[in-house]
Amino acid sequence: QVQLVESGGGLVQAGGSLRLSCATSGRTFSSNALGWFRQGPGKEREFVAAISWSFGSTYYADSVKGRFTISRDNAKNTVHLQMNSLKLEDTGVYYCAMGAMVFGRPQAFDSWGQGTQVTVSS
Repeated sequence: QVQLVESGGGLVQAGGSLRLSCATSGRTFSSNALGWFRQGPGKEREFVAAISWSFGSTYYADSVKGRFTISRDNAKNTVHLQMNSLKLEDTGVYYCAMGAMVFGRPQAFDSWGQGTQVTVSS
């Protein structure tokens, strides 16, 4: 059983930065992928970024490329999401999730954290 606990959310002004963390516990495998998703007010949950646990390959949604950076600390079983140049539309609940690398792509996210709120103000 994998547990994921997010932290680091908060209120920030547009243009500011936040760093989210996701601490994992339980068994992880080299074939795993860790991802960040978000759900804005009145919106569906959407993919933000992911990283492969073994090689550290990274994947980003077009809307955050160049602004967000995902990284992992294998020794601490933690994944981070550094968010810079935040925009109003980045507001939402950010969820950490664990999936698998399938055919070279992060997929099958089936373990989820509780989420952490990120609010970007003008």
